[in-house]
Amino acid sequence: MNTSRRILLTGLAGLAVAPTAVAAAAPSAEPGDVTVAEERFARTIAAAHAPDITCARQAERYADAHWPDYVVAARAVLDARA
Repeated sequence: MNTSRRILLTGLAGLAVAPTAVAAAAPSAEPGDVTVAEERFARTIAAAHAPDITCARQAERYADAHWPDYVVAARAVLDARA
């Protein structure tokens, strides 16, 4: 599976748990309280939600800036898989 499809599918998984509604209900996690897997998954979800997903560089910058907002969604998806 190529990278763009993987990012798109991860973004859809993040949408399934409604990150904006979940983030509004709970405060975003501190970067020190996040595991490596949660951070990576949150960055992938954030990249999939970037305003201009066609530009990989802009999606990466968006993910670097906004990944803490998606930690709750990443945890929900990872917990659902367990």
